[in-house]
Amino acid sequence: MNARLKLGKIGYRNVLPIYHPLEQGLVPHELEIVSGVPAELNEMMRRGELHLSANSSIEYARRSERYLLVPDLAIGCHGPVQSVLLLSRRPVRELAGQSILVSAQTHTSAALLRLLLARRYKVEVRFESGDATSMLARGDKPEAILAIGDEALELRRHPDYPHLYDLGQEWLEWTGMPFIFGVWIILREAWDANRIALENAVNQLLRAKQWGQEHISELCGLASCGSSLDALEMCSYFNGLSYDLGDKEKTGLERFFALLSESGIIESAPELRFAELERSMLKAG
Repeated sequence: MNARLKLGKIGYRNVLPIYHPLEQGLVPHELEIVSGVPAELNEMMRRGELHLSANSSIEYARRSERYLLVPDLAIGCHGPVQSVLLLSRRPVRELAGQSILVSAQTHTSAALLRLLLARRYKVEVRFESGDATSMLARGDKPEAILAIGDEALELRRHPDYPHLYDLGQEWLEWTGMPFIFGVWIILREAWDANRIALENAVNQLLRAKQWGQEHISELCGLASCGSSLDALEMCSYFNGLSYDLGDKEKTGLERFFALLSESGIIESAPELRFAELERSMLKAG
């Protein structure tokens, strides 16, 4: 490969601790960073247009034979996540037969909501795709909304939606496990063709993660720019996120995949297969 490796970036604040050090040159790299919402990045990886990327967990589950997981790097939570929310005008158990507006940007969060409604709350609903922010601005008021990312952070105190369900907390109460919304994956054919360069890229990502975790407090002010959340609230948000993919997180991810399979959302639960790094920060650290 002569071209620069392309790294996909989710266009939400939750990846700021990983990508800020890369984009500001604090962690040197030669990657071309391509930004998009989760659904767009999933499609780009599916078409082989990115070499590695942050992606929806369910994208790995659906096409695991095409990908390898980056070790110890994910976007998840061990309780409230604050940016994946079911906003409802009525209690969740009263949503039977109602429609829930779901952003087309999300795949994993929509699948998680389906599981929670069907398996935990025993509620049958309809799902519609749309842009909640635009609809609310027009004066439309859906009965319930699945909001993710920056939109969820902005809408979580909306006066018309008094019933708020944080899907990270809902999963924890249901299973007792962490939840992994996003993973970093590598295109297997790219790994086979250019392993050394991709191994270097993975180590740059891991160094960026380390930098971000060590500088969360200074990133809070940066993240609050253009948001209704102040720096203190943004720190609360970042502190509730986990960027690790250790044993507990892997167990939670495998449980999610097993439930998806049992519910017929995916054909079968995939094995977690990771890129094996010969020269790795994981081994050095």
